Amino acid sequence: MAIFTKQEFQTIAYNKARNKGYTSLNESRTFSEYSSKTSVFLSHSHKDQALIAQAKTFFENLGISIYVDWADETMPEHTSGITAQNIKSQIRKNDKFVLLATNDAIASKWCNWEVGIGDTYKLASDKICILPLADSRLTWQGNEYLQIYPRIEESEYTKDYFKIIYPNKTEVSLNEWLNK
Repeated sequence: MAIFTKQEFQTIAYNKARNKGYTSLNESRTFSEYSSKTSVFLSHSHKDQALIAQAKTFFENLGISIYVDWADETMPEHTSGITAQNIKSQIRKNDKFVLLATNDAIASKWCNWEVGIGDTYKLASDKICILPLADSRLTWQGNEYLQIYPRIEESEYTKDYFKIIYPNKTEVSLNEWLNK
């Protein structure tokens, strides 16, 4: 498996932002589900804040709206049952579900819960995948259960071409997956 390292992903996100005329990655405190055809619920560890901003830039530059819970002004200030209900609602409401699969996210009880919800509502319709990010090529721990989900990778042959690789080894372009 040729997963991204965090540094490679940071470079890709930065280059996408620069190509669009942005010089820094900005974090938005609002989410507009109407700004694009497709919206993605981004499951993540709050410990990965810099990577979250990079993931938002990566997907937004593909024309995709990204939902990030801490950027949602309607979320309660402190986590509670209301937080869980809101997250569950957003997973169902957004078109796709992507787990920003860092070691911290894999260790997070919230991310594991969100993957379970995403699996329930998105797996049968091919609307869930993982974006594995490692500190180095050898440090992504993963979990056995994550092997049942498609994953995002960059093509080893063509720069700036991203694909979804399914557990059965079939592939589709990331753009095609996002827009179906």
